[in-house]
Amino acid sequence: MEKKEMVCIVCPVGCRLEVFEDDKSKSGYIVKNAACPRGEIYAVKELKNPTRVVTSTVKIKNGLLNRLPVKTDGTISKDKIFECMEIINSIEVDAPIKVGHIIVENVLGEGVNIIATRSMALAEKE
Repeated sequence: MEKKEMVCIVCPVGCRLEVFEDDKSKSGYIVKNAACPRGEIYAVKELKNPTRVVTSTVKIKNGLLNRLPVKTDGTISKDKIFECMEIINSIEVDAPIKVGHIIVENVLGEGVNIIATRSMALAEKE
């Protein structure tokens, strides 16, 4: 059995997990050194289908700033991050925007949205 080592990021404890492939277990893996059940779930998910929340900015017209911070409201497959960033980089929105506003719905068919993470008022015209 090949051993994989990883640090659990589910909580601040940061358990140093040891993961072994095991055909006999339900998940296909044995996870050691997890202080709670969430560590085991994290390790198996990370090995089978790693996902991440994507944070970035998009262009905004007529806003107080030139960029609006955004993020996915859930996780997307790690192998789709660059494709997601291509979409984010092509977006330009108009101010005003409220925090939580959906910028892109169901991005890449992953079932998550790209949302604004701050409100942006209209810029005052001189």
